Amino acid sequence: MNLKESLISALQSIRSNKLRASLTLLGIIIGVFSIIGVMTLLDALQKGLDSGLSQLGSNTFQVQKNPVMMMGGPGRQRKYERRRDITMDEGYRLKELATLPKLVGLEDWLGAKVIKYDKYQTNPNVSLGGVTPEFLEANSYTLSDGRFFTENDINSERRIAVVGFDVVEKIFPFTNPLGKEIVIDGNKFEIVGLLVPKGASLGQSSDNLVLVPIKTIDKLYTGRKRHSINITVTSQTKEMLDETVEHVIGLMRQVRRVPPGEDNDFEIFSNESLIKEANNFTKYFKYGAGVISFIALVAAGIGIMNIMLVTVTERTKEIGIRMAIGAKRSNILSQFLFEAIFLCEFGGVAGIILGIGAGNILGAVLNTPVTIPYDWVVIGLIVCSAIGILFGTYPAYKAAKLNPIDALRYE
Repeated sequence: MNLKESLISALQSIRSNKLRASLTLLGIIIGVFSIIGVMTLLDALQKGLDSGLSQLGSNTFQVQKNPVMMMGGPGRQRKYERRRDITMDEGYRLKELATLPKLVGLEDWLGAKVIKYDKYQTNPNVSLGGVTPEFLEANSYTLSDGRFFTENDINSERRIAVVGFDVVEKIFPFTNPLGKEIVIDGNKFEIVGLLVPKGASLGQSSDNLVLVPIKTIDKLYTGRKRHSINITVTSQTKEMLDETVEHVIGLMRQVRRVPPGEDNDFEIFSNESLIKEANNFTKYFKYGAGVISFIALVAAGIGIMNIMLVTVTERTKEIGIRMAIGAKRSNILSQFLFEAIFLCEFGGVAGIILGIGAGNILGAVLNTPVTIPYDWVVIGLIVCSAIGILFGTYPAYKAAKLNPIDALRYE
């Protein structure tokens, strides 16, 4: 009954001093809202990154000139800019030498293009890639119709294309695309295959692309000043992935004539390494949110202590009456301590609800999955309880130490 009475007393205190209680609770709400909102958004982004970065097939890694995430200042970026491009000849040389991998595929991406068919055309944001037959398995794509490229198509430099679902939706709304000719930079390509949709992640579609044979790209865009291809490698099994990576690194150093003792002039990345880098990147945001929220909660705790001190002063006669009819000092202490904890928890729950809602709304804008950071919800409630105990103890102790006779005489 003591706990129930304390909760009722806390509610009555809030109702009788709505403005003061609201301003005090606002500090708790803002503190908890900020940390839960940020953590919810980061968790949603994390899940989106995990799925969005997991574009390579299983047991697959990629060799490319630059890292996917270029961290560091201008000096570090200049280091990557000075690297030699990975050429198609180097890619085919690696493919010839590599004996351990299951697949070695080459990719040459040209960036944003406009795709035309008849009176229809896409926005200038379609990725055009020259690839080898290994592309489908290495990047977890499948065909919904038609066929993919063969080695004969590659060597013959045929002008054929396999298109993604977004392109089909945009320029073939009422027509079967197979066998039709699309135009890219004035060049015609016959569509021979269609890709199964993979969807979007973090606002980036995996289906807004057109694929053509890599040697066709090399022939048509031979005037490009600087471009570097990517090499995608799939190991025989998951257990052989690390061994395959070391095997390919050794061969790439040989192919690119990297002197012994010098760093690699290329990068290796996989789904796991990308996700690990993303985790390292987002953890600093979590640290920042934690520090800011801690400061806000401490300020809110001081507000809780102030309101409880005022409450003790206003209810001095009530405390005297309770003591006169048999309440112990421990009863008075627990009553006001429970009130402080209840105020903090009430603000904490409100902050958690608002934070989860705001975080998921922002996440929805970026096409991330809905998430609830259960660990941070528990941490938030524990922190609110700690704030209530820490800043509510002194006012409660002050109330419990009142002299019953002096309290009854208080006006």
